[in-house]
This record gives sequence, C-alpha cells and structure tokens, in this order.
Amino acid sequence: MDTLQLNRQHSVHAETLGCGPTFTSTRQHQTPLPRQVIDVVRAHGTIARGDVARKLDISPATMTSLSADLINNGFIAETELKRPQAQDSLRGRPPVGLTISGTAGYSIGIKISDQSNSAVILDFAGKKVGNLSQSVVQAQRSPNDIVRETRALIEAILRTTNLAISDVTAVAVGVPGMVDFTAGRVIWCPFMQETDVALRDLLQNALKLPVRIDNDANLLTLAELWFGAGRHRENFAVVSIEHGVGMGLVIDHELRRGGMGLGMELGHSKVQMDGALCRCGRRGCLEAYIADYALVREASTALKTAQISPDTHETLETLYAQAKAGDQVSKAIFSRAGKYLAMGLANVVTLFDPAAILLSGERLKFEYLYEENVIAEMHHLTFNEGRTPTPVEIHAWGDLIWAQGAAALALDHATDLLIS
Repeated sequence: MDTLQLNRQHSVHAETLGCGPTFTSTRQHQTPLPRQVIDVVRAHGTIARGDVARKLDISPATMTSLSADLINNGFIAETELKRPQAQDSLRGRPPVGLTISGTAGYSIGIKISDQSNSAVILDFAGKKVGNLSQSVVQAQRSPNDIVRETRALIEAILRTTNLAISDVTAVAVGVPGMVDFTAGRVIWCPFMQETDVALRDLLQNALKLPVRIDNDANLLTLAELWFGAGRHRENFAVVSIEHGVGMGLVIDHELRRGGMGLGMELGHSKVQMDGALCRCGRRGCLEAYIADYALVREASTALKTAQISPDTHETLETLYAQAKAGDQVSKAIFSRAGKYLAMGLANVVTLFDPAAILLSGERLKFEYLYEENVIAEMHHLTFNEGRTPTPVEIHAWGDLIWAQGAAALALDHATDLLIS
C-alpha cells in the first residue's frame, strides 16, 4: 500500500547532516540577520559563504561582514569544504566553508513522565553530547517533586559529560497534558497533583537558568522538524500513541500551538457522546479508546484474571501475544482501537490537510493499530475525490527522542538569547 510507509528511524545524524528545518520559515524572515545566518549554517552542517548569501538573498559584502562578526564572537568557524568528486584532482587550497562552533553553548532537554525521566544535551551545533534516563519512584507528584527531579537529572547528566551548569545556556522541559507554552503554565498533567501550575517560573527560580516548557507531543514534533523526516517538509502532523494520545502540527516549517497555546489536543477530541471515561475526567475522548490504559481496560474481557498484571506493559504484551496467536477477542480489542484511530486521523486530515501524518510512540509496536485496513478506513472517512490520499508514515523512535525534541526547543531559545 503506497500511502503507508514503514519508515522506522532509530537514530539521528545531526553531526554530519546538520539539524533544524532546511527551509526558511516566515518567522525566520522576521529574525535578525545574524540569527538567520546561524539557522542556515546549522541546518546544513557546513556550507560556503556564497551559498548562505544566496539563500538569504543578501550581498556577498553583507555576508562577509556578518560571518566575520559571528566568527569573532565564537559562534561559527571556518572549515574546509569537500570538493565535488569531479574536482578531486584540482590543486590549490580546498574551498572554505562555515560551520557552527559547538562549544558556543549547551542546551538541555528533559522529558518528564509517569514512568521515567530522560535528558539530552545538545551543543550549539545541535550535536548530541550526552543523554540519561532515570526511573520514577512515584507516579503522582507535586510541582515541587517535578522541580527536584528535574534538578537532579540535570546534575546527573552534567556529571556524565564533564560539563558545568555554567556551560548551559537554556533548558526545556516537556510533560504530557495541557500546557500553555506562552504563559509557561501546566494547565493539567495526568501525574501532577495540582492544576494550573506556573512550572516554568518554578524551574527558572530553582535552576537559575532560562527555561521553556511544552507539551510532550510538541517536543516529538520538534524532534521530527529538527532531526527527522520533517526537516524537508513544509507541513506535516505528528500523532503519538503511548500512555496518552498527542498531536503536533507544523505549518510553513513552524510548530503551531493554537491561538491560546492549547491547541492540537487530538487525544481529548470527542469521538463518542457520553463514552468511555478519559483520564482527564471527561468522557468520549479519543484517548479513552486507543491509549494504553484504554487497551488495558478492554483486556479485562479477553484475559484470564491470572493474566491481568498491575503492570500495564506486561498486560499489553500478554494481550498482544494472544492476538498474534489468533485469539479473536484480543484481536477485536486492537481492531476496535484501530477504528477509533482511523476516525481521529481522518479528523486531522479534514481539519488541517497535512502533507503527511507521522505516527510515533511506543504503542506502534502493535501493528493492529495501523494495519492497512486502518489506513484505508482513514481515507474512506475523508474527502478524497480528485486528490492523493494523505500518506501515513510509522516512525519508531526510541524514548530519548522526546528529550531530544526538548533540547531542540532549548537550543532555539538559547540561540535567540545569544544571537542579536
């Protein structure tokens, strides 16, 4: 089926290919020229001055002046460019290009969840220089617990990289739930004991560093935009299926959060009036039919009492094994969840018309959720007369990709702080 591509990505190569969107967005046109130069050089890894000037539509003289200032301030450096193969035999000095100075600053991204916390450090070029994961002792936590865990994780990852806190320019933290990015507030998080928490300010006061917070699905989307398939796409949607259901949307090479900062909450869109209870406290949410806790709820009808474990992961693995072995009740549970997912994806297509939908998350190991009949049902539920069906790709990133997306958010903010 040509509209479903099993594009399983497990690692990124920012150190050789650059990182960040390879196209210029509307926002980038509004940023100062030095910042635009940094974005272009970082996106390409290494690039000639003349090519940067052409991409930004500026004169060679202006480019020479800008690059000289950035070199003097330690943000970029000159490097040899590899000659095209046809010119390998030419004599003389190799052509000179520009590259980002990685040691100009470091950014830390953190993903906080109900099972484990993870952190990634990026240098100024976007190269990953460290990562760390820690298990969570208690599922439900207070805002102060989150602050303590974040600080402990930062201290631990700095020790592994021999960096000091003074080397860090910015931090970004992602949590599941509803996050007001602009205000820096967590409106609701499934494992936080309080609602409407000014988490950004709490973290900034504790860390003495600039902090950004965001919804974790947005961080996964930033990871695609900076390091994955989204680098070369003008617009796309990311849908994640794990302990919840999340969505991120990129339009014109930029992450969109909605007019009030709380948009793209696909998991809490309604698919059934007075339906199943969602962990947000409301009924009929899409998440309540396809997230892991929804599958566990349904598993009680398919598994023997002895097979139902308090461990969600173990229960789901048992349910999946039974489905693979041909148990019709177990297969029906995944099939029902797949139909609801098709409905949710069809709504994404109808509302936003993305050029592609990228499915990601741990639950995508269960191929019943995205098998061909699910994608066919998504296409059936959308208006496809005279148009190519929206392609769907499966991206099997590891757990650290969420923190790496957070690190990209921190790096973007750090660049704003350092480059005027």
